[in-house]
Formats: sequence, C-alpha cells, structure tokens
Amino acid sequence: MDPILDLREVSKVYGSGETAVQALTGATLQVRAGEVVLVEGPSGSGKTTLLSIMGCLMKPTAGQVMVKGRDIVQLKERDMPQVRAGTFGFIFQGFNLFPALTALENVAVTIRMKDPRARKVHVEAARLLGLVGLGDRMHHLPADLSGGQKQRVAIARALACSPPVILGDEPTAALDSKTGLAVMKLLQSLAREEGRAVVVVTHDHRLEQFSDRVIRVEDGTVLSDRPSLAPEPHGRSGPTNPAVAIRTGLEVGRNERQ
Repeated sequence: MDPILDLREVSKVYGSGETAVQALTGATLQVRAGEVVLVEGPSGSGKTTLLSIMGCLMKPTAGQVMVKGRDIVQLKERDMPQVRAGTFGFIFQGFNLFPALTALENVAVTIRMKDPRARKVHVEAARLLGLVGLGDRMHHLPADLSGGQKQRVAIARALACSPPVILGDEPTAALDSKTGLAVMKLLQSLAREEGRAVVVVTHDHRLEQFSDRVIRVEDGTVLSDRPSLAPEPHGRSGPTNPAVAIRTGLEVGRNERQ
C-alpha cells in the first residue's frame, strides 16, 4: 500500500541569520491508511513542527512532503487550504470549540467551511456526534460538557467531510487519565474501522498500547521509528465500532471527570 503521507529529508528553519532556529533536520517517515502513529519527544523537540508540516499548515525549508502522491512543497500558497480541507482533520489539546455554539453547531459549521455546497449539514453533524457517542449531548453548549465530551466534539469536527488523515496535537493532555485512554481508543477504532491514518503527538507513554508505530523526536531529529511494543492487532476480538469502543473505556456522556 502506498503511503498517504511521505516525508523525505524534511528540514525547517525559523528566522534567518543569527536568530535562525533549526526546528527540524532531515526528517524522513511514511504514514499509511489505517495506521495509528505516535510522535513522542520532550518539549521543544520539533514534534509540533513536524505535525504542522505533515498537515500542510506550513511548508518545510527543505525536503519533500508527499500528500497522496502530491508534493505540497511545489504548491502555491493559495492551493494549500484546499489540500488541507480535503485531506486532514485536526484535533488540538485546547478543544477550540466555539463557546456560543452547541456541539451540533460546532460540527455543522466545520462541515460548511470545508464544503460550502454540502447538503443536510445538521444531519451529517448529528451522525458524526453519534459516532463518537455524543448523540444525547448534541444540543449542549461547550460550557455544559465535560473535558472528555468536548474532546469528542472536537473529534467529530475533525471527521467532517471524511478526511483520510486525522492529526492530533496532544489531544489527551487536558483530560484525566481514564478519559484520555478512552479518547485514544476511539481514535484507534476510527483507524481500524474506517481506514483513516491517525498521527498523534503526545507525552503519554500509555497511549502506545493503541498505536502501531512510535516515532521519537529529539532536538529536531527523528531518532527512531519503531513498531509499538504493545500494539492491539487489527484482528483482535472485542468491540470495533467506534461508538461501541469508547463505551468500553468510559460510559458515554455520564460519570466523566472534568
């Protein structure tokens, strides 16, 4: 299977001259559909820069970034938003929800932004919230949701318009341990069931149990790219439907801690 993401000798320098900072040096890696990849490393190691380049949020200073076989380095800046919208869903540590909009409206507005011609937007938004186990909370404002519920709204939003790649920048960092593991289990289920590629930047080594590979980044360099020490095989018995899977780690919509 050809990789959906293929980075070749990617480097990134911020600034110039005496103030230049080498954030990333010669990074080479591939990500395939259905794969869960963790990116680990200390703060300031280049993890977020790597994720931003993967997600076409910025271009590298040098190297190739192939997205579905297309080198985004050669694209004009005006073409980048279309590539992002059609390829990636983003999940962030801070949720980034609109506080005045309900969970349903937060997902619906993302669908409209990605595809202004989309029809039955609220029906699709409701389907995505049901997929992540929030069907009974879709009309609640973010202030009325727990941390885990907010992050699942963010995941539903990331799934808008069916992007083949989900990128998460510390998506479990603001959650308690039980909720964080349940969220990661959900992301794994989406990879297994729907063939999405999932890349997650994290400091939490416990998340490795839900991954296929672990990439270690230090001082802007990819030090290692290895198989997970304790992956859950694709054929493992147990719930595989994403909405069911999250219930195995956490009762949906109830008894969550902030």
